[in-house]
Amino acid sequence: MLARRSLARIATQPSPLGAAPKNARNMATLREIELRLKSVKNIEKITKSMKMIASTKLAKAQRAMQSGKQYGLANSEIYQHTPSETPAKRKLFIVVSSDKGLCGGIHSSVSKATRRAIADTEKPVDADSPIMVIGDKSKMQLSRVLSKNLAMSFNQIGRDIPNFADAAGVADLIVKSNVKYDGISIVYNKFVSAVSYEPDVIEVAGENALKESAGFRAYEMEDDVTKDLAEFSLANAIYAALVEAHACEQSARRNAMDNASKNAKDMIDRLTMQYNRGRQAAITNELVDIITGASAL
Repeated sequence: MLARRSLARIATQPSPLGAAPKNARNMATLREIELRLKSVKNIEKITKSMKMIASTKLAKAQRAMQSGKQYGLANSEIYQHTPSETPAKRKLFIVVSSDKGLCGGIHSSVSKATRRAIADTEKPVDADSPIMVIGDKSKMQLSRVLSKNLAMSFNQIGRDIPNFADAAGVADLIVKSNVKYDGISIVYNKFVSAVSYEPDVIEVAGENALKESAGFRAYEMEDDVTKDLAEFSLANAIYAALVEAHACEQSARRNAMDNASKNAKDMIDRLTMQYNRGRQAAITNELVDIITGASAL
């Protein structure tokens, strides 16, 4: 009983700190909106800057892509005259991506295309076909579902505009890796336009496939000829895929930053309206209190 009376006495006593003003909650809310508004404006500045940088890089990447496509055309002319008689069962999949993000779903598109190619029933391949990945982004995605198939990965390639030396270095490491395969499929993003891309596959014949083709069997040649041609054609195909994938990446990054800037602008408009409404409500409440007090006197 005594404890109840003590608690009731304490509850009825005024707080030593004084009562909080009625509009304290509005003041805190306005302060939070103001800080968030400032944060979104800073983010908008960053996304606009990244969009401008990506636009500049896209123009350079497109010029490099046009010259790099000639390497892929040279390969296709060779394979037209040397078709493979037996389909490859154990394929080496080379997935072309990059180490950077903030470019939409460009990395997940090649990862999904690789998973579909391995699980394809119309053109079946061995379930344990090796995978080599250029770029850390697709490597992290494929390591979750196809970790046993990952044989090698490359990073820090094509940080600016890819060149033939990068492709030749990758091809040399692939040849020296002693990974067994019957054919090679390079999975990359094909440049459709400045706002769209799609995953595509470049088929590259191996050394044994070139030797067994009817076009090469018609001539007498040394073994080093087909070996060197296979390595050179692999480097050509990788370079063509690298430059086109780089152009797709810059295009996707520009579009992603453009969308982010538009979303930031919409959010700024909503927060500004919310801040103004809250500020007007706080001013109205203060005026009501002043008028009420004046009328009471």
